[in-house]
Amino acid sequence: MDPSTPRLTIVGGGLAGTEAAWQAAERGVSVSLYEMRPQRTTPAHVTDRLAELVCSNSLGSDLPDRAPGLLKAELRRLGSLIMACAAEASVPAGGALAVDREIFAGLVTERIEGHPNVTLHREEVQTVPAGPAIIATGPLTSTALADDLGRLLGEEYLYFYDALAPIVSASTIDMTVAFRASRYGRGEGEEGDYINCPMTEDEYNRFVDALLAAERIALRDFEREDPHFFEGCLPIEELAGRGRRSLAFGPMRPVGLRDPRTGQRPYAVVQLRQDNLAGTLYNLVGFQTNMRWGDQREVLRLIPGLENAEFVRLGQMHRNTFVNSPTLLRDTMQFRSRDDLFFAGQITGIEGYVGNAGSGLLAGANAARLLSGQPLLVLPPDSMLGALAHYVAHADPKEFQPMKANFGLLPPLDPPVRNKRQRKAAYSQRALESLDAYLPGENVSVGERIG
Repeated sequence: MDPSTPRLTIVGGGLAGTEAAWQAAERGVSVSLYEMRPQRTTPAHVTDRLAELVCSNSLGSDLPDRAPGLLKAELRRLGSLIMACAAEASVPAGGALAVDREIFAGLVTERIEGHPNVTLHREEVQTVPAGPAIIATGPLTSTALADDLGRLLGEEYLYFYDALAPIVSASTIDMTVAFRASRYGRGEGEEGDYINCPMTEDEYNRFVDALLAAERIALRDFEREDPHFFEGCLPIEELAGRGRRSLAFGPMRPVGLRDPRTGQRPYAVVQLRQDNLAGTLYNLVGFQTNMRWGDQREVLRLIPGLENAEFVRLGQMHRNTFVNSPTLLRDTMQFRSRDDLFFAGQITGIEGYVGNAGSGLLAGANAARLLSGQPLLVLPPDSMLGALAHYVAHADPKEFQPMKANFGLLPPLDPPVRNKRQRKAAYSQRALESLDAYLPGENVSVGERIG
């Protein structure tokens, strides 16, 4: 490599790190990509290949009127390495994009190792690099690097979070049953800041019975070893097992609330809190859970007002390292306090294989633009990748939780579209048109680059 070529260090050889490396290398940057496997393994990985898929071989829906499908369409337009390799390694999966894991990881590894601008280092990085760098180490960041990140970012901004509460689409909550109110009338909104789903004693008992009978996801060894796991973020099914009324005295306590249909305090209540700026998504407060997803839908739809709810994210529990991005990152994926340091992947709070790859694409492209003196990309917030980047940079830092691609992140349509299928198609069409207008001529293939 020419010693005068701009240099970039990328830590982490997962989906985000490899995509970032490819994007920067395609723009003429000399990339040093560090992956600690096989020198040091993780409890979840089984090979030494780059971009190894750990949890599933599915990259989600590929339908154009689904949020994951829209995100894939955007990444294809932007010349994604991950999307190109996934297409080559795809296996039949109906409307989803699924891959042969070994072929897929092999293709990504081959492309990265064969790129003349990328040098792959098989060693652990224990401190944050001093020069231009991208941190893309994922949820299983090594202890040494996590400790150094804690010193750089502030330990209060580095989380070892292992519980996610379900999130529902606000438009699918039955507001003839649910009601808006804050406890004791507190809050900023006239109607109250929370949506409340009231329960009678019989409804509560039926819910608890189903909750205790639901099948749970088995934890892996490295998750069970976390001493913070159960007491710090106790699953609702674990709490219910401590006594039938535990939930009624915990996250489902009804104090300070009255059901407007009866004028009485409910026996129990499930509160939902606004989860995005547009008010299209609400999360179930205190409802961390480790139920299997099929059982989870059935149990949660026993909650009055949520019988027909659309869950844009179900609850899940696992060990996960991520930073409080709204306090630390810009929507360019840059660290606010250091222009030449970028973050990408699950450590930023973006969930999902394709979302992680997308954040790597944006970080890699922007790191290259920074090194060449070009203005950085801030993608339109009505595109799915732009909306994800906007979310991690601008969400409420007090309530920040990892998020997958979903239409609730996008600004509302103007004028609104009532039909659900047509609404999703309209979101997708607007997103792609907006991306086309922002990056004219961006329909590129792997090997080409955005200017």
